[in-house]
Amino acid sequence: MTALRERKLGVLLAAFLLVRAPSLAQAAASSPSTAELSEDFADPLTTVPQFFMQNAYTPENYGTAAQANRVIARLIVPRVPRFSLFPFVQLIRPSISLVTVPVGKGRATRTEFGDLQLFDLAVLPWPRRETGLVMGLGPTFVFPSATNKVAGQGAWQVGPAFGAIYKGIPGLLLGCLMQNPVSFAYTSRNHQSLNTLLFQPIVLQYLGWGFYVKSADATWTIGWHQGSARTLPVSVGLGYVLLREGQQPPLNFFVTGEWMASRHDAPIAPQTTVRFGLTIAFPQFSPW
Repeated sequence: MTALRERKLGVLLAAFLLVRAPSLAQAAASSPSTAELSEDFADPLTTVPQFFMQNAYTPENYGTAAQANRVIARLIVPRVPRFSLFPFVQLIRPSISLVTVPVGKGRATRTEFGDLQLFDLAVLPWPRRETGLVMGLGPTFVFPSATNKVAGQGAWQVGPAFGAIYKGIPGLLLGCLMQNPVSFAYTSRNHQSLNTLLFQPIVLQYLGWGFYVKSADATWTIGWHQGSARTLPVSVGLGYVLLREGQQPPLNFFVTGEWMASRHDAPIAPQTTVRFGLTIAFPQFSPW
């Protein structure tokens, strides 16, 4: 009886494995790898829903003895065509911040909420995704939601935004994000018109074992008006992607060092900045 019972258990186990094997293989094939997720975490055109949290600490500033800090929270919300106004995938990215800014040339600082920023990019259907090149186009907005004038720009702004990403080389991500908000209304009569190009170069190389290096956090700022500030920082960072079992969302940890390579008409500007942060991805809700 014992031998017969063992045979029955063996047959039942084999049948279970035969039934489950295709679904397990399909789940493994459909789950993203750490290399793919490392690119998605740095890709401004990714369609993987994400929650992003970053702290940017500036121990040294030009023009003031005070230190500065920014806590940035951001969502990436993709919208598929059947839920969108357009026949394209839309990427909506709102960002809020809590900033500690210098007040004067001494060590005094003030901590307030900053302006709300948002862009809404439509992922273009050409060229085909098989080429590795993805482009997005849409508007960018800045809302004067700062709780104090020293923490924001005091202006309603809108302008064009464009992003391009190339993934044709395995393990390598190249691209950029450009935004140019222009002010059209102000929170006070003593205002200054704003027209600023924000250019973010993106380079990422996956190293293996979940690690990657990147230069993707620095944003170049170029004011188009005469006398407007121009700042050109550079950054280098290291990140790690943690895949967790089951349906638990993957995590991305990173730390980045940033240095001001060039500045013009910017009396107060960051000299060195250290960024560290966490991103939580939800690939099971990705439209693609």
